[in-house]
Amino acid sequence: MKLTSANLHFFPNSLTDQNGVEFGLVQTDNGERLVVLAESPLSAFEGERSEFSGQTMILGERSATNLNALRSHLPWLKPQLIGLATSAGMGDRLGLATPGHVRAARAMGGKVTPVFTQQSIREMARTGRTPQQVMDDATWGIFTEGWHSTHGADADHLKTPADIEACLAYGYTFYTIDPGAYVDNRAESASLGELQALAAALPAEMDVRASGLWGKSFDIEGLAIHFDEPVLLKAAVKYGQAVAHVAGMYRYLVQAAGTRPYELEVSVDETDAPTTHAEHIYIASELKRLGVTWVSLAPRYVGRFEKGVDYIGDVAAFEADLAGHAAIARHFGPYKLSLHSGSDKFSIYPAATRQTRGLVHLKTAGTSYLEALRTIAAVDPDLFCEIYTFARERFPIDRTSYHISAELDRAPLPEEISDWSTLLEQFDAREILHVTYGSVLTEKTAQGRLRFYDRLIALLRLHPEAYAQNLERHFIKHLQPFVR
Repeated sequence: MKLTSANLHFFPNSLTDQNGVEFGLVQTDNGERLVVLAESPLSAFEGERSEFSGQTMILGERSATNLNALRSHLPWLKPQLIGLATSAGMGDRLGLATPGHVRAARAMGGKVTPVFTQQSIREMARTGRTPQQVMDDATWGIFTEGWHSTHGADADHLKTPADIEACLAYGYTFYTIDPGAYVDNRAESASLGELQALAAALPAEMDVRASGLWGKSFDIEGLAIHFDEPVLLKAAVKYGQAVAHVAGMYRYLVQAAGTRPYELEVSVDETDAPTTHAEHIYIASELKRLGVTWVSLAPRYVGRFEKGVDYIGDVAAFEADLAGHAAIARHFGPYKLSLHSGSDKFSIYPAATRQTRGLVHLKTAGTSYLEALRTIAAVDPDLFCEIYTFARERFPIDRTSYHISAELDRAPLPEEISDWSTLLEQFDAREILHVTYGSVLTEKTAQGRLRFYDRLIALLRLHPEAYAQNLERHFIKHLQPFVR
């Protein structure tokens, strides 16, 4: 490549030649810049133009305009459908994690399909990011590391049609619908008479007799389920309105997407009680009856899937529960089972791979933020101490929207810590740092400046290799158990 002879500091994996046009990303004193070398002027790109080796060389900002032009030349930058492939979502709350994610995915040799672009609407609101920023940040990371293989983009935990529209506009391909607000947990303790009354109040399309399940029995790979009246009514009351909401969101997505590619995940994981096997059958059967097509489903499994820590519960009981869910997914699909809040659940990954036979999607989010904090602890312990002290102050408020068991009085006090690098291995401190990310990233000083964000981002940009290496190590540990 001619660009390699230029006196520029390239990210080596970014260098690519597409139809005679050369592209690369360089590090300059003013930050990262896109370099394009071509015989034609390529007017879609913006930036400083000069002549190099008899061709036009463009040195441009990492702007949305340049990224859109880059996508038109490098189709592998665009997310694609991932279907039933074993897959993993790698959320990024800071917009800097994708290079490390790519390295870990590359180490899997194509056995785990990555979803590099992933952030929930709730996380976007808490971090002040938009669907376009999330997509663009991930795309620049993909370009930097030269990932040319399939990758998806997850519009995560969508609750309204407006959420769908916001993500469709920027090329997301994987739509996770979250009907958690419509799950009726009264079903768990209701009497038969109460279930009958609640079932009678369901939307007309969710009439229990229309389901075809009344009195029906299933034997799915040895899993025996009989839908007598109490079993059916409990499932219908608990999940009927949620299924109706998913069906409505799916119809909206189909119409709004038009010819744009999309696939659907259904998430009912954020509920008070586990999804029983009978309830899973009800959900799958009703979704099919209502014409919904989906590639993955996230039930609420037994045990606890808390943020940023390993599975809490009996691993053998989890595997037995998952075995039933996996059999149901094969029977009514096949579709994948999704592990939400799946980061750091190392004790159950082998069981998940074994029982799903590879029909599984791992979803991670905040663990990449924790690896950013690990990097900060190494390069600026004082800043890490400030963040941890503030996180402890915010924790009583920020914990309210999470199902976690961390306790403030069990986490070390700042003055008790002699080695900040070990703090992220302490259970309570890890969860405290995990759930306070939104407050940390948006906290402002009395003068209206961001208290932590600018310093944190500046340090990660100054030490990109350290952050990428931490992420690569961490995610190889996540992904390796799913390689079959």
